[in-house]
Amino acid sequence: MNSFLIIIFHLYLPIGVAILIGILLSFFLKKLQVKILKNNHLSLIIPDYLGKFLFWCGVPLGVINFIHKANLSGGIWLSPIVAWCAVLLGLFLSWLWIQTLFPKPSLASQTSFTLVSTVGNTGYIGFPIILLLPQLGPDYFGWAILYDLLGTFLAAYGLGTILASRNLLTRNKVINFGSGLSIVSIDQTTIFHSIKSSILQIVRWLQNNLVILVKNPTLIAFILGLTLRSIVFPPWLDISLEWFAWSIIMLSLILMGMRLQQLDSWSNIKIAFSAVSIKMLLVPLVIAMALTTAGLSGPPRLVLVLQSAMPSAFASLILAEAYDLDRDLVVTCLGLSSLMLFFTLPFWLWGFTTW
Repeated sequence: MNSFLIIIFHLYLPIGVAILIGILLSFFLKKLQVKILKNNHLSLIIPDYLGKFLFWCGVPLGVINFIHKANLSGGIWLSPIVAWCAVLLGLFLSWLWIQTLFPKPSLASQTSFTLVSTVGNTGYIGFPIILLLPQLGPDYFGWAILYDLLGTFLAAYGLGTILASRNLLTRNKVINFGSGLSIVSIDQTTIFHSIKSSILQIVRWLQNNLVILVKNPTLIAFILGLTLRSIVFPPWLDISLEWFAWSIIMLSLILMGMRLQQLDSWSNIKIAFSAVSIKMLLVPLVIAMALTTAGLSGPPRLVLVLQSAMPSAFASLILAEAYDLDRDLVVTCLGLSSLMLFFTLPFWLWGFTTW
């Protein structure tokens, strides 16, 4: 029990302090801009620039440092397979839940529900948790990287984009009636143009996302880190990279706190709780049972279970705003899932820290 409390202390204290700093910083920036800077959106500009710095520079350098030291032996390439299993399971469970609703919510709300039930925050919160846990740390960071890059990232901006775009494609084709039912005006020309539009959209998505993936700085850093594994860094460079990498982890958590403070809606709490329960309870539980049945145990299993149990991704909010989805539902799920992590994390650690 003492070791379990030590884990919680090592994990919760740095995460809680960093997120709290982000919340307070965002709060004071908002007050400052209102009282002194008037219409200058300082509280929005700083997180935006911090996010860009982390994406293009901070996280990639941190990845190089941790991958250079990570243990990449064993079945590490199982990680993206498990990530996609978790995504598809979340997709299926969210579809099942939507079928139980009557009357059905709008397509925008259905898509938002599916996104927050499917895609997790395996970057800004998933990476720090893996690195801060004494039993895992940098040795198992490679598992988290592959889960995020080849799983969550592609699911969010690939599958997520395709799902979100349905809202724009069907918006002007549905006539709503007072009974809550809907009739879609269909003719052969409409069907032909819809199929053609969908095919062209998928082709464009494949082209665009392949380019995005190839140019992704984290993926480039991952490959560079693999290339440099055979090279021994001089002590000064090793210490500098280590210090910088851990600073980036804390900055990521501070950015997380700033984003949480900016969430401005807690409506649809019942629907949000259902979505979060799928994402953070049902999916990781099934993944954990499947991995255990398949014979995987120890740190690799814990990494995969924790990554699948991460809160809903902020990418869902980006898609919701870009494709005119149910922003209020997404925002509520982001806030609720981030709070819920503090209660679900001890359960996964208690159940799967078995070595």
